[in-house]
Amino acid sequence: MRFSKLLLSVFAAITSLAPAWAQETDPPEPITVSGSATVASDYRFRGVSQSDKQVAVQGGLTIAHESGFYIGTWGSNLAGWGTFGGANLELDLIAGYKGEVGNGAVDVGVTWYTYPGGADETDVVELYGKLSGTAGPANLTAGVFYAPKQTSLGNFMAHPDGDRGDNLYLSGDGTVGIPTTPLTAKAHIGYSHGNPGLGPNGTSLAPTGEYFDWLLGVDATWKQLTLGVAYVDTDISRRESAYLGSGFAKTKDGSPIAASTVVVSLTAAF
Repeated sequence: MRFSKLLLSVFAAITSLAPAWAQETDPPEPITVSGSATVASDYRFRGVSQSDKQVAVQGGLTIAHESGFYIGTWGSNLAGWGTFGGANLELDLIAGYKGEVGNGAVDVGVTWYTYPGGADETDVVELYGKLSGTAGPANLTAGVFYAPKQTSLGNFMAHPDGDRGDNLYLSGDGTVGIPTTPLTAKAHIGYSHGNPGLGPNGTSLAPTGEYFDWLLGVDATWKQLTLGVAYVDTDISRRESAYLGSGFAKTKDGSPIAASTVVVSLTAAF
């Protein structure tokens, strides 16, 4: 918990200083800087806990140009399965382009998942493309995420001498504002297909080779604060979790880290 408290202090400081930065640096209007800090009861990535079903402290920063190009970073503390060879931090580096297409928007880019302080061969590079639009009162987004073949995604359970694997993830998301309230209902479904088993140091984007994850929840927003509650689940069975070994279970009680849960989060945007 010492790391979580430290990271929370850092993000709190960033949030409090953000307005001062804007005044001191006075960036040109074509450039926008935005970010967020979050405390969540669990860090679920595609339905699987990366924080050993414990509290996660997260934050991100994005710098966007009026042309549509942007760069950003996002980080979270990790525990248990998510440490991937010893790291207790995930730090993502992101670059992409977002623009309007018809009545919607397209967003394409690349994410480099890094684990500072972890073992070698844990970083993952993933390309993504998202198309968003509206249908009546609903905001809808369809996403395709592809991680090309790389050693960190190799199936080292089957090929201990080395292997290279890839991974495909398809997602669908929707939100609907509830009239006359600060509430927004949200839903998500995702499908992972790719590297079965575990790569070096436990890395994997689809540990069972193929599975679905989903989420249903609601957000309540007040000014720059958003309180979220979501039910998260996967179709990864207890038998599949047991096959992957103790690393795919909560450290304290051995329960599967892909089992259903309710995640509560509080996010401050700036």
